[in-house]
Amino acid sequence: MNIFISDIWIILFVAIFILSFFGLWFIVRQQTAVIIERLGRFQSVRNSGFHLKIPFVDQIAGRVSLKIQQLDVAVETKTKDDVFVRLKVSTQYVVIKERVYDAFYKLDNPQAQITSYIFDVVRAEVPKLRLDDVFEKKDDIAIAVKSELKDAMNEYGYDIIKTLVTDIDPDEQVKQAMNRINASEREKIAAQYEGDAQRILIVEKAKAEAESKRLQGQGIADQRREIAKGLEESVNVLNKVGINSQEASALIVVTQHYDTLNAMGSTNKSNLILLPNTPNAAGDMLNNMVASFSAANMIGEEMKKSNELNKNN
Repeated sequence: MNIFISDIWIILFVAIFILSFFGLWFIVRQQTAVIIERLGRFQSVRNSGFHLKIPFVDQIAGRVSLKIQQLDVAVETKTKDDVFVRLKVSTQYVVIKERVYDAFYKLDNPQAQITSYIFDVVRAEVPKLRLDDVFEKKDDIAIAVKSELKDAMNEYGYDIIKTLVTDIDPDEQVKQAMNRINASEREKIAAQYEGDAQRILIVEKAKAEAESKRLQGQGIADQRREIAKGLEESVNVLNKVGINSQEASALIVVTQHYDTLNAMGSTNKSNLILLPNTPNAAGDMLNNMVASFSAANMIGEEMKKSNELNKNN
């Protein structure tokens, strides 16, 4: 009896091993769906976990990934201003879990189908735009591609998650021309800023010079005013000791003349020559000044008499 039971367990073990070898059970990984066909006809969709099937009757027709996938498509087309440009469009798509049957049986090559729609939409949208507008409205192009793809691929059990225009690459000559234009614009702006700065420097320098001249003139005026006050005080002092104004003025001039000679002689590096420079120069200067003052007084008296006669007439 015990031998009979042992034989049964051995037979069952061998049978299970043989059936497992021919596919009695199978395991489905996470984020994967398995299509089971029975005698060539769709039977069921199995999700992640441990599953059994009938050997030789049930077959695994295929496995469908439920992960988000990405497809990068490069499209070359022409813009409205006749510039050839190459766009790279990245599309993220996923199989709808509840529609694995449609995704597996209705569409043989989803990537080729998505690529065809991307080409169709991009070559319909980009020729409406100028090259500069393509850069500015790349998001609009991506939205148009996503909208078209979503409507078309949903029928086959696919959902479009995101569509992006990740690169815009014009012809090499066009890029060089754009770089030159950009560089020229920047140089123009830089020249304007430099011109404005130079103009500001010139204006400020002119203002500083004007202020310097004004202060210099004010200083000279103050100096002359103080000199005049000093001369006036000197004349008043001389008048008090019996010297009239003309003689006092002449004496002051002679005194300043000798003060100047004294200042010149106190330095060894002076190249100044004072003409005339004779022993009787001071006396001649004094006589000329007295004569000049006398002549001026006479002319002044004559002018006063002439003005009085004119008033009387």
